[in-house]
Amino acid sequence: MRSKKAVKNIIASILLQIATFICGLIVPRAILSNYGSNVNGLINSITQFLAYITLLESGFGPVVKSILYKPIANKEKGKIERILKSSEKFFREISVIFIVYIGVLCLIYPSFVNQEFDKFYTMSLILIIGISTFAEYFFGMTYKLYLQADQKTYVSSYIQIGTTILNTIITILLIKLGANIQWVKLISATIFILRPVMQNLYVKKKYNINLKNVDENYKIEQKWDGLAQHISGVIYSNTDVTLLTIFSNVKEVSVYTVYNLIINGVKNITSIFSSAIEAGFGDMIAKHESENLNKKFNMYEFLYLSIATIVFSCTASLIVPFVRVYTSGITDIEYVRYMFAYILVIAAFIFSIKTPYNSLANTAGKFKETRAGAWAEAFSNLIISIILVFKFGILGVAIGTLISVMIRGIELIIFTNKKILKRKISITIKKVLISIIQLVIIVLISHNMFSLNQISYLEWIIMAIKVFCLSLLIVIPFNVLFYKKEFKELLHTIKIIFETNKN
Repeated sequence: MRSKKAVKNIIASILLQIATFICGLIVPRAILSNYGSNVNGLINSITQFLAYITLLESGFGPVVKSILYKPIANKEKGKIERILKSSEKFFREISVIFIVYIGVLCLIYPSFVNQEFDKFYTMSLILIIGISTFAEYFFGMTYKLYLQADQKTYVSSYIQIGTTILNTIITILLIKLGANIQWVKLISATIFILRPVMQNLYVKKKYNINLKNVDENYKIEQKWDGLAQHISGVIYSNTDVTLLTIFSNVKEVSVYTVYNLIINGVKNITSIFSSAIEAGFGDMIAKHESENLNKKFNMYEFLYLSIATIVFSCTASLIVPFVRVYTSGITDIEYVRYMFAYILVIAAFIFSIKTPYNSLANTAGKFKETRAGAWAEAFSNLIISIILVFKFGILGVAIGTLISVMIRGIELIIFTNKKILKRKISITIKKVLISIIQLVIIVLISHNMFSLNQISYLEWIIMAIKVFCLSLLIVIPFNVLFYKKEFKELLHTIKIIFETNKN
């Protein structure tokens, strides 16, 4: 049953990432071409500043999911409703505070960019872009967490696919019709309000959940223990753009976000398998299936690192050529930045390597035990980035991200192996080192065998196919040879899934 749900989640997640990635390339390119790097940078900068409101969430979301696994497994509807009611109350309080935060941002933020945009222009965009975030917290966050905990992430994914495609179509039409950016973002925000509302209605109807008369004072344990992990994640995602906005300019923000758009798409592809089966691991932990957990995680670890190695070796080789083609005709700032691109890719690769261990620790509810590492990641990222941004600019903030994510990755690998899986750390170290060696080999061969200076999308696609085939030829035989046990377990699991689906 868990495997069947995982397959549904993986398929839906793959489709979502494809839709998000393609649409995520189309819309920014249209904005760059029609409004320029300044406006693109401003929009992304505002979005990042608005994201800081998630600090108030205090890591509450992962904690809610971790405590939902057991009552869902035991079908304790009363307890589920009490948890959901308390969660809904918490997120609605955040949504009210968010309105105040938007007001403060409208007063302060324009001073960072007042040389390039007038105050009313900037304030209107802040208000418009903030609409969908408010709706997410007020209407849908609690129900999204419930679907994830119940191993039905695919429901949220399909809703998100629909709204993402609809938003892209309407956005491009508005831009083609010559609408100003405020109207474009307002219609976009209105479309994204549909997502949390639909999640809310689906859960209430499907599960017959009624929270009107439920005790809203139910106490959720470990409410604040997820704070460090959450702050670490927010700083990782938002620090670079914030520092560039304050100490550089919105054009540099535009450069950063173009590269980060690709990096995030790649990270999301690798995280598909993590998010899709996270609830399955939560179910095993809730039922104390230690041996099964170890066996399945071993297989998952092998599969995940193999995919991450293939994906990021291709990214390291192809990201700058893609940006060259993607930004052709945009001359208001230089977008081809080799060293910056490589550092950002390496940081993202390490981030993806640590993802399985981070997910396992969160699923097991080990927020308190791992908070020291999360604080170390957050503060090292912030301090190093601030020091280096003055001298190295966009390169400095990327270095800060790289160093901090390495610190967190080492801590999580040590903790999960010792405290949850109770196995030798050398098992993971061996897999990670093999992945790094493979990535370096693929990138070196790609740069020596192929010309990566394409001038058209078609040429880039042909080169991407070559690099992808090269990565497959190196990673798959290599990993089958080194991980025979895990490979056999993977084949066995796939066989069971197919037999189950036939029946």
